[in-house]
Amino acid sequence: MKMYKYILLFVIVVFTATSCGLDNYDAPQSRLHGKITYNGQTLGLRGTGEAVRLQLYQDGYQLHDNIQVYVDQNGTFEALLFDGEYKLVTRDRNGPWVNTRDTIVVNLKGSTEIEVPVTPFFTIDNESITLNGSMLNATFNVNKIVSTANIDYVTLLVSKTSFVDDATNIARKDFKEVQAGSQNLSLDLSGNANVASAKALFARVGVRTVGADQAIYSEVVRIK
Repeated sequence: MKMYKYILLFVIVVFTATSCGLDNYDAPQSRLHGKITYNGQTLGLRGTGEAVRLQLYQDGYQLHDNIQVYVDQNGTFEALLFDGEYKLVTRDRNGPWVNTRDTIVVNLKGSTEIEVPVTPFFTIDNESITLNGSMLNATFNVNKIVSTANIDYVTLLVSKTSFVDDATNIARKDFKEVQAGSQNLSLDLSGNANVASAKALFARVGVRTVGADQAIYSEVVRIK
């Protein structure tokens, strides 16, 4: 019986020491940060709901689950990690760009900045979004980058915060059968109680491609 007690005590001590050792591991301190770009320009994306993600893999470990890296609406991202070599890829069929999933090898030590170049189906430029009374007016260009791509819809979005996308808004209007080129679109906000009571308003334009899971967006602008 005494021998059994000694063995049990030994197991408890070892387990406690091991548990304490696990709790004492240092948190990751190295910073990986970067942006998703086309021709060096950062792309506007949906930043809410963890909708657009990148995936990090690290070889040489027993567990090979990927690390999810969430992209914000300005097309930038960051993650705190341990030093080491990582492989970064876009998530499969996620994002308003061609699904190439090229691997970028990242040697992380301290702080590392990278670009993730992609080929979007469309881009938006020369946008001007203004509020005249209750009428939102937007002029912009939609540029077709991939010759086989087709526009599903163009959307005008308004939010009471600086987070604006197809899931986070208080006013929205979608336009079907739009072709690439110069656009001049409007959204009547009269009668919208959320808009009327908002202390601030922000707006954005989005273009959704047929078959894509995400739209590409213009920059967020404050209109009130």
